Amino acid sequence: MVHYHRSHQPRKPNADSTRDEDSHTIITLDCSSSAYYNKRTRPKLLSFLLLITFLSCCYVFAPLFLPTSFSFSLLYSPAVGNDGNSDGVDVNDSTCSSVSAGTICCDRSGFRSDVCVMKGDIRTHSASSSILLYNPRSADNVSAEEELQHEKIKPYTRKWETSVMNTIDELSLVSKKVNDVGGCDVQHDVPAVFFSNGGYTGNVYHEFNDGIIPLYITSQHFNKKVVFVILEYHNWWIMKYGDILSQLSDFPPIDFRGDNRTHCFPEAIVGLRIHDELTVDSALMRGDKSIVDFRNLLDQAYWPRIRGLIQKEERIAQEKSREQDSSSQSSETSEQQYIKQQVQENPRKKPKLVILSRSGSRAITNENLMVEMAKEIGFMVEILKPGRTTELAKIYRTLNASDVMIGVHGAAMTHFMFLRPGSVFIQVVPLGTTWAAETYYGEPARKLGLKYIGYQIHPRESTLYKKYDKNDPILRDPTSINKKGWEYTKKIYLDSQNVILDLGRFRKRLHRAYEYTLSKSKLNLQHQPM
Repeated sequence: MVHYHRSHQPRKPNADSTRDEDSHTIITLDCSSSAYYNKRTRPKLLSFLLLITFLSCCYVFAPLFLPTSFSFSLLYSPAVGNDGNSDGVDVNDSTCSSVSAGTICCDRSGFRSDVCVMKGDIRTHSASSSILLYNPRSADNVSAEEELQHEKIKPYTRKWETSVMNTIDELSLVSKKVNDVGGCDVQHDVPAVFFSNGGYTGNVYHEFNDGIIPLYITSQHFNKKVVFVILEYHNWWIMKYGDILSQLSDFPPIDFRGDNRTHCFPEAIVGLRIHDELTVDSALMRGDKSIVDFRNLLDQAYWPRIRGLIQKEERIAQEKSREQDSSSQSSETSEQQYIKQQVQENPRKKPKLVILSRSGSRAITNENLMVEMAKEIGFMVEILKPGRTTELAKIYRTLNASDVMIGVHGAAMTHFMFLRPGSVFIQVVPLGTTWAAETYYGEPARKLGLKYIGYQIHPRESTLYKKYDKNDPILRDPTSINKKGWEYTKKIYLDSQNVILDLGRFRKRLHRAYEYTLSKSKLNLQHQPM
């Protein structure tokens, strides 16, 4: 489940600094005023003018005397850009950007995760939970073995959360000098990335936020020439995310615990880099990669499977209607028609709205009335109930072809990443979830390029309104309840609350989404080539 921590709340800009940026006052000296040149100020002014003249001369003539490599821009040096990293190591790892062969470098400065980089003769030893880095000894040295460096790391991206990190397996990274290195069972000529699938794996938000997106951030610059070595390996996870993994690596992943063979690598990254909630910070990525690039990777991952689903549906339809021989189009033409009709904007069709429906807690109890209202406004409505075993490609197909997605705050909102940039995401925000809804889904959705609309319910729209007095802090001041701890938030606002939408209020959001979708469709139509 999503844990509501307040360690990363966006900071509001300082009011004074904003005012300073907006009010640039230009001060001028009127040198023609005789009052300015009195006996008291003339010496100071002359000194000032002489100083300015001297500095100007220095600026003009300095290039004649200083080396050509010197630049006055060094007086004001911004951070090194994405292209400033020359050794091919991902720019996220600035602390370990130049690791020499035979060494281990660990960056422990991050709040969310530790990352270690190893280069040289690297070997796995799962029995001792170790990754060994061997340095050969000179032949005349009698000492058989000497440990040079020993690091410990838990390769999971919730470093600050002690309770979950206590459940993560720890790895020992050991650099040694040895006489006899021994052989390898499996020799790899590409780097490895080691990470854990423990912790909150099993919750779709955490699977993407703590795992899949950090894996993309850490490994995409290898261009698929990388092997993933997984602690707490789960077959179901491999099946669920196999389409995505195939876009990040050309090689099958390795079960660190289940595979006792010695795997040898020339380089290894242990731990995953993570930027923020469900996002990729382009300023920290080589080639300015962003969350939109990650979303494009999802497109590449799922479309082969979606095409297969389309072809299967077409075969079934043809079997049921063989008498309609007129529809003898090639499968390629059929796919192109589907993509054009379902994915690209078609102003002649009704906008498609998908509702991610919940059962149990935080369900919309009058969802059927909302559906009828949406149809009345002009939407084509589909209800989607993704389960644990629902194939992600099928969810992606539905949302990728939609214009608007509606859902109540919860892990399933992670699927907003399956929407096309420019689509509308309406998140219903129950009592006590305002900060989390904005932090985990609202802000990331905007970064993806979605039109985000948050609908914060009133106390009367919560089933808690019938359980507590209207003046109870649970209804009037949810923030004070959240401050008591995660257990209170979970028990009261996440597990014991459903939503009864005020359809009059909610209609306004649906109208906004409808008008936005229509206007966007018209704009796209205007820009289509004749």
